[in-house]
Amino acid sequence: QLQASGGGLVQAGGSLRLSCAAPAINFRNYAMGWFRQAAGKQRELVAGINASGYAHYRDFAKGRFTVSRDIAKSTLTLQMDSLNAEDTAVYYCNSPYSFYVPSPGVRYSWGQGTQVTVSS
Repeated sequence: QLQASGGGLVQAGGSLRLSCAAPAINFRNYAMGWFRQAAGKQRELVAGINASGYAHYRDFAKGRFTVSRDIAKSTLTLQMDSLNAEDTAVYYCNSPYSFYVPSPGVRYSWGQGTQVTVSS
């Protein structure tokens, strides 16, 4: 079960910190990532960390978002700064098979996402 939390309503330029609890997943063995789906659009990868601890970011997330993990707690975090209206979406976590395509396949069923709304 993947449970994302921390979303909310924020003004443009503001920040939010998302958390994902994944108690059944060993982060040492699997990559983990954040995804988002805006209304009417395909779900896409935002950022993630591979099993070795290397972080990957889509271009739109570079310099604004920071992904981190707590292996002991099996928790994935996404710090989002300088938010803009285009970041409005439901955010999810999952384990991607690849970080090199915009919408990679994932290992697990999608859990409940968390809504992020950025007002301009």
